[in-house]
Amino acid sequence: MTLFDELLRRRDEQRRARTRVVIKGRELPWEVNRHGTMRWYLHPQIEDTAHQSCLIYEQRLDGGGRSGRQLHQGGAVVFFLDGQGHTVIDGETYEWVRGDVLQLPTREEGVVFQHFNDDPDAPARLLFVEANLVEALGVDRGSGFEQLMDAPEYG
Repeated sequence: MTLFDELLRRRDEQRRARTRVVIKGRELPWEVNRHGTMRWYLHPQIEDTAHQSCLIYEQRLDGGGRSGRQLHQGGAVVFFLDGQGHTVIDGETYEWVRGDVLQLPTREEGVVFQHFNDDPDAPARLLFVEANLVEALGVDRGSGFEQLMDAPEYG
């Protein structure tokens, strides 16, 4: 089999596997991990979605809560669905409220970020979106990918 034939075989395999067009958030499980409480819409391990060009997760921060602190290559977009709080990026604080969008800058050395819910009585929710470059560049994506501090609900 030629490499071109292998591409065609892979294409056909992907067409058969990628059947889910609508992803219903209410059907997705919440997980508690080192970065916090989240549910995944698109992830490299979720293979039945119509495409896999993005990583997308929803994260919930309890009243007064925070995410874990993470080193990330940047280039992600965060849409704040509910709540009010702030995000610290490389030591600089950025305030946000429901409806705001935050963009993690792309830096060769990566960025360190952490989200905080400033309302002690109500949860905050955010939607995190970035290009899925895991297969092309690896999980480090050229800059490193480290969990520097765990979320309080983990462990």
